[in-house]
Amino acid sequence: MQVYNGKSVFGGIAIGKISVYQKGEQQVKRVKIADADAEMERYAVAKDAAVEQLQKLYDKALKEVGEANAAIFEIHQMMLDDDDYNESVENIIRTQMVNAEYAVAATADNFAQMFASMDDDYMKERAADVKDISERLLAILHGADSNKVDTNEPVIIVADDLAPSETVQLDKDMVLSFVTVHGSLNSHTAILARTMAIPALIGTEALPLDASVDGKLGIVDGFNGKIYVDPDENILTEMKAKQQEDLEKKQLLQTLKGKENITLDGQKVMLYANIGNIKDLATVIQNDAGGIGLFRSEFIYLEREDYPTEEEQFQIYKTVAETMAGKRVIIRTLDIGADKQCDYFNMEHEENPALGYRAIRICLTRPEIFKTQLRALFRASAYGKLAIMYPMITSVKEVHRIKEIVEEVKAELTEQGIEFAIPEQGIMIETPAAAMVSDELAKEVDFFSVGTNDLTQYTLAIDRQNTKLDEFYDAHHPAVLRMIAMVAENAHKAGIWAGICGELGADTTLTQEFLAMGIDELSVSPGSILPIRKIVLETNVTDYKKRKAE
Repeated sequence: MQVYNGKSVFGGIAIGKISVYQKGEQQVKRVKIADADAEMERYAVAKDAAVEQLQKLYDKALKEVGEANAAIFEIHQMMLDDDDYNESVENIIRTQMVNAEYAVAATADNFAQMFASMDDDYMKERAADVKDISERLLAILHGADSNKVDTNEPVIIVADDLAPSETVQLDKDMVLSFVTVHGSLNSHTAILARTMAIPALIGTEALPLDASVDGKLGIVDGFNGKIYVDPDENILTEMKAKQQEDLEKKQLLQTLKGKENITLDGQKVMLYANIGNIKDLATVIQNDAGGIGLFRSEFIYLEREDYPTEEEQFQIYKTVAETMAGKRVIIRTLDIGADKQCDYFNMEHEENPALGYRAIRICLTRPEIFKTQLRALFRASAYGKLAIMYPMITSVKEVHRIKEIVEEVKAELTEQGIEFAIPEQGIMIETPAAAMVSDELAKEVDFFSVGTNDLTQYTLAIDRQNTKLDEFYDAHHPAVLRMIAMVAENAHKAGIWAGICGELGADTTLTQEFLAMGIDELSVSPGSILPIRKIVLETNVTDYKKRKAE
């Protein structure tokens, strides 16, 4: 038996035969040509075929993993139309009089190296995207099928790495799990794996990709980040029991649907869902969420090539409000910047974008964009229980300016005779500044929602995108938890409610602690709602506080 450690992308236990997936690396030879125009025509035909393949992948991903996760294939199509990429290929063909395969491979190496050398983690990930689209082009030029995971029986896929295009082609009925030697937790592939709910490990560095593994019985323990190759009887028995226990837990959770989120001693909490677009609404309803605590409206902008119009936004917000049928829907206003960039916003490069021009700072300095979104939101509020949440607040002054713009929007809509309603308006507490003056901010708004991802990185002075700092990143740091408790206390003193919409809200080791703090709402990924409900129903907050004090 061999045991290898990796980083867990998605929990669960998978037991089955291992299949080593060897990427079909294209062997590229440098061949002299006589006709550059003919070679450019070959390249143009291959590029069109690649775009067609990517469109099919996008359509497939759209059905299976939603619009936000399918967007990577739109990005790949845009990369194929990138002027710099195409000019490089053409230049190599014409100046060196060489074949298209060589020009594509050389361009891929140059661009991948350029992206990999950048400091920004998001840009580093683009190196893998360049390789992915280039491999696709090379396969077409060679007359071969592009890389595809193919199996006729359920297996554990083991690979050096898997591109997003390979991951989305996985037949979930035939793939028990996948394990890769390389990859990052922030890669598109990892995000897709979580969305597809496939137990998976990445960064399993010592794992061999040869006959010593291929065809052997394997066990992937997604809870503890381990893969067992040729496990002994004891481990096999233990893991089968763990797998059955996990299955029973999931079945048991289904019985919790429809139950009120109330503790044994009568404390209620709202359990809401975080979503990125309206295609996620089905999972919200399926998991019995009490509402939507975070609708990331920036995806409406990120998925377009130009500013979404008021009417386009209104129709999206109206659909969400109507679908949720009277349940609260909290829509976060535009939150781009940092690791979320929109080219058409034409923002200058920043050395430290996480501390730069982002979120409410963009809205307050570009009020025409802000007003368009607010008009759409106020109009949609007439069709359901919408609430608006403003991100990256640091001062009362910012809230006062937001209120001034809101009054201008209300006056415009009234003058134009357009129907609208006045929604609840709250702010995100995701900066230490906002936490420290939360007593003053609470007098200005209807609710707080703590964004623990940014609050943690700003409190600890750690870039959460930097994998080199993983060992220093501590979301359970006492300073972070004390700030959350302070925010809840100040909210209640002012008579408003306080929730959590960051990743920490789904951390079941802290659920009882949040209940003890008096947190009124937890907004999490849809799949986390029922596990948290189970803890809420089994908790006596009074007893927990006593035990903690003792």
